[in-house]
Amino acid sequence: MDYSQVKRIHLIGVAGTGMGSFAGMLKAAGYQVTGSDENVYPPMSTQLERWGIAVLTPYAAANLDRAAPDLVVVGNVVRRVNAEAAAMRERGLPHVSFPQALGDLFLGPRHSCVVVGTHGKTTTTAMLGFLLFHAGRDPSFLVGGVTRDFESNYRLGQGPHFVVEGDEYDTAYFDKGPKFLHYRPRTAIFTSCELDHADIYRDQAHYESAFERFAALLPAGGFLAACPDQEPVLRIARQARCPVETYSVTRAADWQAADLRHSAEGARFRLVRRGDDLGPVHLPVGGAHNVENALGVAAAATALGLSPAEIAAGLAAFRGVKRRQEVRGTARGVTVIDDFAHHPTATARTLEAIASRYPGARLLACFEPRSNTSRRSLHQQAYVQGFPGAAAVFLLRPAPHDQVPEAERLDAARLAADLTAAGTPARACASVDEMVEAVAAEARPGDVVLGMSNGAFGGFWGKLLERLERLGR
Repeated sequence: MDYSQVKRIHLIGVAGTGMGSFAGMLKAAGYQVTGSDENVYPPMSTQLERWGIAVLTPYAAANLDRAAPDLVVVGNVVRRVNAEAAAMRERGLPHVSFPQALGDLFLGPRHSCVVVGTHGKTTTTAMLGFLLFHAGRDPSFLVGGVTRDFESNYRLGQGPHFVVEGDEYDTAYFDKGPKFLHYRPRTAIFTSCELDHADIYRDQAHYESAFERFAALLPAGGFLAACPDQEPVLRIARQARCPVETYSVTRAADWQAADLRHSAEGARFRLVRRGDDLGPVHLPVGGAHNVENALGVAAAATALGLSPAEIAAGLAAFRGVKRRQEVRGTARGVTVIDDFAHHPTATARTLEAIASRYPGARLLACFEPRSNTSRRSLHQQAYVQGFPGAAAVFLLRPAPHDQVPEAERLDAARLAADLTAAGTPARACASVDEMVEAVAAEARPGDVVLGMSNGAFGGFWGKLLERLERLGR
C-alpha cells in the first residue's frame, strides 16, 4: 500500500474501541477522517465527536460518496456482505485492515513494543506506556481501554517508542490471521496463554500457534519478557531468536517481587532481578496479578533503557485503566466495583485483588458471561473455581447467540448449583433487573459488590447503586 498520496481516510466500523481510538490517532496525525457504523453510542460516540470525526450511520454505499476517501480502513466487525464493504470493492477503493494500517503508518517508523497474552494485556500496555511517558521518553501508545492517567485509549508522541496491545483475534474478513502479526514487534511482553476466542481457535494447540507465529517475528536484537506461570508461555518464548527474561510472583524467574505486601493502598515490594535488589516499589493498583504485570513491565522498560529509579517512580504514579477494579460508587455503605474480567482465571485473580484491597469485607461477585468464549460450556467446570473468597455469586444467564448453539452454551443454573454445592451460595438470574434486586436484598453495609463483564452488563452498576440508594431512604 502506497500511503504517500493518502489524505482522506474512512473507517468502516468506527465505533469500536480500537477503531475509534485509531480514528482519533489518524486525525491527530493530520489526516481528514470520517467513519461509519451501525450502533454508535457513548463513550465512543462522545470521543469521536470531541475529536471532530464525522460518523455516518447506518452502513450504506452512499457513505463512500460523502467521505470520498483515498483509503478505507475496514474493522474486523465488518463482514464481506456489508453494503459499504461491497460498494468499496465494486469501486476498487484502496482498503486495508486496521492492524495493517496501524503497522504501516505508525509502528513501522518506531520501536514497536507489543504486549500479548490471554490476560492482563490492557493494564500491562497502559503501564508500560505510562512508565515511558513518566520517564520523559514521550511515547505513543494504543490500548484497549481508557487509561486513567490520560483519559484516552491512545497517545501520539514524538519519542521513538510505540506501545500497543497485541490482540490475537482475527484481523478482517479478508485477513483471518491474528491482529498482532501486523505489529512489527521489537520489544514484547507475553503474559499468559489459556484458550480464548473459541469462535476463532479450535483448541489450545491452535491457540498457541498464533503466539508461536508472533514470537517468530521478534528480531535477534529484540527483547521478550515472559511469565512462566503457564508452560506454553515458557515453551513458546524459548523459540524466539531474541533475549528472553522471565518474571513471576509465584515461581522462580529472572524478575521477582520480594517482601510482597498487599493493603488498601495497593502493593509494596522490592524489585529483584536475578538476585539483585533494585529497590522498593509501591504499586497503587492492587492485586498479585498487577504486581506480576509490573514485573513484566519492569523487565521490558529496563531493556528500553529505563533505570530502576525511573521504573519505581513510574509504577508509584500509575493510576490504572478504567473498568479494571474501578469503583463506580458507594451507596448504603456498599461499594460497587466494575471490572472487565470474563475468563475464569481473570475472575479469580480479580476477586483475589479486591480481597487484598478490602480486607475483611464480604465480597459479592456478579458475573455476565458475555464473550464468545465465556458464554460457551468450554469453561463450565473452571468457573466453579473462578470466584474464590466470594460470600455469594450471582450469574446472568447467557442470552441466545447465533454463534453459540444451545448445546454448547454455558449452563448458568448448573454452575450456580455446582458453586453452591462447593460451599459458595450462588444464583442464576434471568435478567439484570432480577440480579439487581437479588444483590440489593443480600448486600449489607461494609460489603463490596464486584460486577464483572466485558460489555455494558445492562447498566448493572448504576442500577444497583440507584436501587441501594432507594432502599436507604
